[in-house]
Amino acid sequence: MTDQLTVIVLAAGGGTRMKSKTPKVLHRVAGRSMVGHVLGAVSALEPRGVVVVVGHQRELVGPHVSETMPAAVLAVQEEQLGTGHAVRVALEALGSGPQGTVLIAYGDTPLLEGETLRGFVDFHTGAGAAVSILSGLVDDPHGYGRVVRDPAGAVRAIVEEKDATDEQRAITEINSGILAFDAGFLVDAVARIDNANAKGEYYLTDAIGLAREAGLSVAAQPIDDVWQTEGANDRAQLAALGAEMNRRIVTRWMRDGVTVMDPATTWIEADVELAPDVTILPGVQLLGATKVDEDAVIGPDSTLQDCEIGAGARVVRTHGQLAVIGADANVGPFSYLRPGTQLAASGKIGAFVETKNAVIGEGAKVPHLSYVGDAEIGEGTNIGAGTIFANYDGVDKHRTKVGRHARTGSNNTFVAPVEIGDGASTAGGTVVRHDVPAGALAVSAGQQRNLPGWAQARRSGTAQARAAAEAGGADHGELSENGPGLGSDPGDRAES
Repeated sequence: MTDQLTVIVLAAGGGTRMKSKTPKVLHRVAGRSMVGHVLGAVSALEPRGVVVVVGHQRELVGPHVSETMPAAVLAVQEEQLGTGHAVRVALEALGSGPQGTVLIAYGDTPLLEGETLRGFVDFHTGAGAAVSILSGLVDDPHGYGRVVRDPAGAVRAIVEEKDATDEQRAITEINSGILAFDAGFLVDAVARIDNANAKGEYYLTDAIGLAREAGLSVAAQPIDDVWQTEGANDRAQLAALGAEMNRRIVTRWMRDGVTVMDPATTWIEADVELAPDVTILPGVQLLGATKVDEDAVIGPDSTLQDCEIGAGARVVRTHGQLAVIGADANVGPFSYLRPGTQLAASGKIGAFVETKNAVIGEGAKVPHLSYVGDAEIGEGTNIGAGTIFANYDGVDKHRTKVGRHARTGSNNTFVAPVEIGDGASTAGGTVVRHDVPAGALAVSAGQQRNLPGWAQARRSGTAQARAAAEAGGADHGELSENGPGLGSDPGDRAES
């Protein structure tokens, strides 16, 4: 912990240009809120205390801050009267005066890094300045406060856009808003800042002029990576920050030994963990707390949120959430893994399979065209194509258990609650309503009947009837007009 450092994060603004019911600082970039990213960077400094100033929609921002950083002190700025006023509110919330250095950061700069802040604090301390500015050199300084220096290069003032002269607007060194203060000077300065400016606000940057008047030193450290100080005032800027952060995340993982086939179509959020020798194919989104172990291959065209993927697993064209996939397992294509899915090592969830709250054992397979909900499937079992685990009776959900090394037929329906024993089988088309003992075969379909000559009798004059006759199909003989299966099914009357 840095005993001589206090951090104030300003997060009270309304962000009206976002045009959103969500507070600006709670808009998400790479899976975290913007203020969450800033608090993460601040945490790396291990400061003595952190104060977060909230105001607009504080009933939403405050709880989020407390959940993200429980030790943070919340200071409420009832009216947003400028940064100087916000810092005054923060100092009042601290109770006792801060010691050493006070760092001011903003809650909408998601690319800010703890290493950068640490370097800036060290720069400020080494300079012995009353105020230090984290500045940046940009091609287009529009909208930013300009860092005004004297002919000797010393910082003279920061002038806001609306208050700047034409000459000052041409300056390309801008104030990032991130400032470091000697604590004693800051306490004195915020009490003296007035609102005699175009917007009628209390600018924290006016403290620089007060320091100069008192003959105190003002320093500025230009940052090479200006993206770290960029904020988002509208959705377009938010998207630009998100794209840049994703580029950095993907690049970092590639440098750590992950193969990313197409970085332009790959999105990886901040809390994702990837092992070396993972391969990411085009069109993949890895979200939330997803973790992928070595030699796994993800994609193409897959979205995984809060999933765990084991070593050597293969996940193809799949959407998954809160699912666990074991080592060397195979999933997809076109699988939908809902929360609670657990596929053990060497198992398979195949094409057009949906699973939910399902535990599928080692080496077990659900190859295709099935719904598996609220189920337990034992090791080595194979589930036939088109199987439905009917888990809902209209009121409650029930579980189905299929034992080890069972073999179930195609187009089965398991009406839960039901249990199929170890080594049991079910015939094709079976509806299982009662438990099946170990090693037994369950059959529910009636015996097949063939009605000779049906096509000629009921499809006379059609291509179907002609084909049957040409193939030597039996004449219809004495078929009853009202015999079973003779055209009574609406599907039998459909023309191709």
